[in-house]
Amino acid sequence: MIDEASVDVEPVLAKVRRRLIPFLFLLYIVAYVDRINVGFASLQMNEALGFSASVYGFGAGIFFLGYTLFEVPSNVILARVGARVWIARIMITWGLASSAMMFVRNAPMFYALRFLLGVAEAGFFPGIIYYLTQWFPARERARTVAAFMTAVVAAGIVGGPISGALLTLNGFGGLAGWQWVFLLEGLPAIVLGFVVMRVLTERPHEAAWLTPAERAALIARLDEAAGGVERKTLSVLRDGRTWLLAMIYFTTPVTSYGVGFWLPQMIKSASGARDWVVGLLSAIPYAVGAAAMLVVGRHSDRTGERRWHVLIAALVSGAGLVLAPVSANVMWTLATLSIAMAGVSSMYGPFWALATGRGAQRMASMTGAAAAASIALINSVGNTGGFLGPYLLGAVNDATHSFAVALYVIAAILAVGGALVLFIPEN
Repeated sequence: MIDEASVDVEPVLAKVRRRLIPFLFLLYIVAYVDRINVGFASLQMNEALGFSASVYGFGAGIFFLGYTLFEVPSNVILARVGARVWIARIMITWGLASSAMMFVRNAPMFYALRFLLGVAEAGFFPGIIYYLTQWFPARERARTVAAFMTAVVAAGIVGGPISGALLTLNGFGGLAGWQWVFLLEGLPAIVLGFVVMRVLTERPHEAAWLTPAERAALIARLDEAAGGVERKTLSVLRDGRTWLLAMIYFTTPVTSYGVGFWLPQMIKSASGARDWVVGLLSAIPYAVGAAAMLVVGRHSDRTGERRWHVLIAALVSGAGLVLAPVSANVMWTLATLSIAMAGVSSMYGPFWALATGRGAQRMASMTGAAAAASIALINSVGNTGGFLGPYLLGAVNDATHSFAVALYVIAAILAVGGALVLFIPEN
């Protein structure tokens, strides 16, 4: 008989983290690159196809409408059929949709394919968050989610230079540079979808890479941390705290995607540099964001505090956005947008630890499909902000030939979201 009490669970959790996070990190890098590569493609695509700033902003953001509509049902299906099968399906279909973006010829086709990409990817991020709750107790989640979500900023670090390099293939093989961006950056998702089927372990009790004693200790810790009962999936729709969390989360994609989709054009406007140089420079704000995300996530876990970590990060990001239009100098633009990216990136780890913790929305009393639906609802409603941010920047730029007003509005939205977090009970 195995005595799980004799096994120190902390090294087991570290072992699980080393096993799962690097692979999930890679998957999310690929996902995020396929979301934001349209920002780099736009350096050539908008002129080639005659897209205005409003058309581009709407098309970039409409991804999130498809994503939102299918998010909850996708995550409910994931909870029923298993993460391994469903995440593989998501990756293969979004890779195909991403590569198909090379065939865009006009605005309606641009809108349709971006919407389809959102439908294909729906459920991926909340599915991963739900999957992590099956492996890590609430106390460990901020640093774990932060480590996983550094893929968002890592995607910008590697995606910018890669996309910039692919743009230099303009004319090669009869394809434009922006077409090469979509074609080649969609392929890794398809390949990794098949890899997921072979390497992703569904649940702790199936982990052959843990010893029997380690598995027993981990399962015991998870059972102790949960201690809940099954709730009906539809019950999350009546949970006011879930909706409040969704409202808070709405403000972060407004900023992260509003800035992310327009970052190459902001840098291009400030620097006048070639496309491949713009790709390199765009990596700087994401690198700063990655460092800040890890530091804040670790500090939040060490102190056990979530709300003020979210609020202060939101205010820091807002300050960067407000300062950005003060000067058109490229160094100033990079510095202020790096501050904005550092702040908004730092919000994710503490927020998701709060959202999946005992005090936030009784997540500990939800298991199975109900927990998956709750996470998906927060993410799907929140990600409608990913439509508002890019479209707002595009529409304002068309009207005023400046991003300033839109950046001020986004900063105000983020500050409100940060303030709302104080109404959520601590874990």
